[in-house]
Amino acid sequence: TVAETEEKEAQKDYEAMMAECAEKRTLDSKSLTDKEASKAELQSSLETSEGEQKSTAKELMATQQYMASLHAECDWLLQYFDVRTQARTDEMDSLTKAKAILAGADFSLLQLRTGSSVARARKFLQRA
Repeated sequence: TVAETEEKEAQKDYEAMMAECAEKRTLDSKSLTDKEASKAELQSSLETSEGEQKSTAKELMATQQYMASLHAECDWLLQYFDVRTQARTDEMDSLTKAKAILAGADFSLLQLRTGSSVARARKFLQRA
């Protein structure tokens, strides 16, 4: 009877332990499934991020090349700025002088080969 009582107590403890183990296995299985799903999502996110990183790197390289070309163009403009400014100033002076000459031009000094050429030249000079 003491042995029977101990046997019944041991059986109850065993059954309780087996129920706890079954519950733990169920929880562990659910946890494993959740972790696998999370891993799959993270893997997909990683692949997407890697693709975006590659396209961003290509865009960055193109931008850097464009900046380098702009830098070279600006260097050229700075290097020849004085020369170009002087050329523009000389051109404006030449145009001003040409206008002055045309405004006070003496058509009697104009020598042309044919009569029709003289008429065209006079029309041209009068429009200027």
